[in-house]
Amino acid sequence: MADQRDRETGQSLGGDAALPTGIVVGVDGSDHGRCALAWAAKEAQRRRRPLHVVTAYSVPIFAASGLDGGYSTIDDNVIQEGAKAVLQEALDSLGAYDDVEITSSVESGDAAGVLLQFSENAELLVFGTRGRGGFVGRLLGSVSSALPAHAKCTTVTVPLRSAERLGERVGGRRTREEAGGGAKAVEPVVAVGVDGSEQARAAVLVAAEEAMLLGVPLRVVCAVPQFSGSLAWVPAPVDREQLFRDIQTQLKAGTAWLQSHFPDLEVQTSLVDGAPVDVLVNASSSVELLVLGTRGHGGFAGMLLGSTTDGVLHHARGPVMVVPDHEDPRLADRPQFGPMLTTT
Repeated sequence: MADQRDRETGQSLGGDAALPTGIVVGVDGSDHGRCALAWAAKEAQRRRRPLHVVTAYSVPIFAASGLDGGYSTIDDNVIQEGAKAVLQEALDSLGAYDDVEITSSVESGDAAGVLLQFSENAELLVFGTRGRGGFVGRLLGSVSSALPAHAKCTTVTVPLRSAERLGERVGGRRTREEAGGGAKAVEPVVAVGVDGSEQARAAVLVAAEEAMLLGVPLRVVCAVPQFSGSLAWVPAPVDREQLFRDIQTQLKAGTAWLQSHFPDLEVQTSLVDGAPVDVLVNASSSVELLVLGTRGHGGFAGMLLGSTTDGVLHHARGPVMVVPDHEDPRLADRPQFGPMLTTT
């Protein structure tokens, strides 16, 4: 596959060049980026999709000393060569993926802006939770916060602690085998957080597709926090036991709907009493993948999926997939299967 890895020369995909399809992963030479690369490569192999590895850099500008108030810049060639070295290191680590079509590029510009542009044509955009300023010109932490909310395609954020479950050593992280059982066991399950919103239902469909791809069950997780006076829409007094019964009925109807589209998929439901961020972060530590929508509404779970997603991304213990708002014709027949949450 060496002939498919010939973009390490720093050729940019800007201008009129076609943007990459398949899975795109951003790297910056950090352990976080290496962990994301390992996950993306495995996913590309599993999906039989092409993988594009990209690093981005920007040239810093410094105020010059003296009274003229001018500016000085670092030589673009120096930074570009460093970015090429980062990219080459990433490509060299993919020797085991000879069955994956791999391309790469070095891009000049803001990392978030470059990856957002690539999201217009990509199937999946993968990145680490944080990195180093270095060649990407900004912390990947800020990139991972910006991308899920604005990307045109589905994104996956991969925290460094996922290295042990990937079966590869990244930085000083031991693999699960090296840990001798000390690492927390990961269930062969894809979990998806729901709050009754249309965005969450769209995310459930994507999560079901991912579970089918992995050949594992899907677990639909709904967290119900304690109500506070800030939730003015909640009728008082609240019969919490009745509320849970109503939600269980809605989850059962939702399961029937989902299995009408995925008859071979095992669907589990988990209704948990607790704060959504805490519940979902805890779930992320023990499942193969956690899937969320970009935003939701108060709903019966009392959570804004936008703020919940942001909170989970900052504290997740495993890969988190965020599904952008999109139309899906399969949502149209959901009302036929029973009660749905409605808000006023």
